[in-house]
Amino acid sequence: MGGDCIAPDGETAAHDAVKWKPVSLTFVEYPEGDFTGKILAYISLMPVSILVGFVALLIFRRELHTLTFLVGVVCNEAVSWVAKHIIQEPRPCRGHDVLFSEYGMPSSHSQFMWFFAVYIILFTYIRLHPPNSNSISELLWRHCLAVGVIVLALLVSISRVYLNYHTIRQVVCGAFLGIILAVPWFILTQLVFSPLFPQIVAWPISEFFLIRDSSLIPKVLWFEYTSARTEARNRQRKLGAMGNRMS
Repeated sequence: MGGDCIAPDGETAAHDAVKWKPVSLTFVEYPEGDFTGKILAYISLMPVSILVGFVALLIFRRELHTLTFLVGVVCNEAVSWVAKHIIQEPRPCRGHDVLFSEYGMPSSHSQFMWFFAVYIILFTYIRLHPPNSNSISELLWRHCLAVGVIVLALLVSISRVYLNYHTIRQVVCGAFLGIILAVPWFILTQLVFSPLFPQIVAWPISEFFLIRDSSLIPKVLWFEYTSARTEARNRQRKLGAMGNRMS
């Protein structure tokens, strides 16, 4: 089964003649001399970058919602892996040795990105929508973020077809699966997990690992900025007062 692949009609010879070049430190390849292919090869690495971002956020912020989001991403990947091994549909022919798993249905990259994009959109318009927040600037950044993640998901999906890692059908199925998994996971997080966050952060183990919940804070970045600025000023005044007493 591992040697089988889907050959587009009349394109086998052309694929065989193409020399594929890997992106450094990855298994993503693109046709040598193809600038568009090179750009799309790097774009297709976006799921890896997002996972690295999740790890960084968990280490430095330790937010429960970030953790549940990551759990959803992992579950989404697990569903993709199971679906691949149940369907067992091969990838397209590429004219060289295959360095990745032989199954291509559904596209895990496409499924990952559309799960991420849909969840981010729902999070932005529902979770980050405090009362009286319909100003032009608030709406603008929400719309820009929504368009941005959709464009990114589309580019990653296109890259998987352009680079012959998947057929159009495999990418579309992956996108559809990612979308239909993101919606119930967001609902589950909002209605089931989020109400439990205040109890979880009160656990001794959560306090030990500095786990926190900012669900009830409408503008987290502004709150953290003003809190840090106030604390810095208080400490500066205390240091100045100590310096005056010592002198």
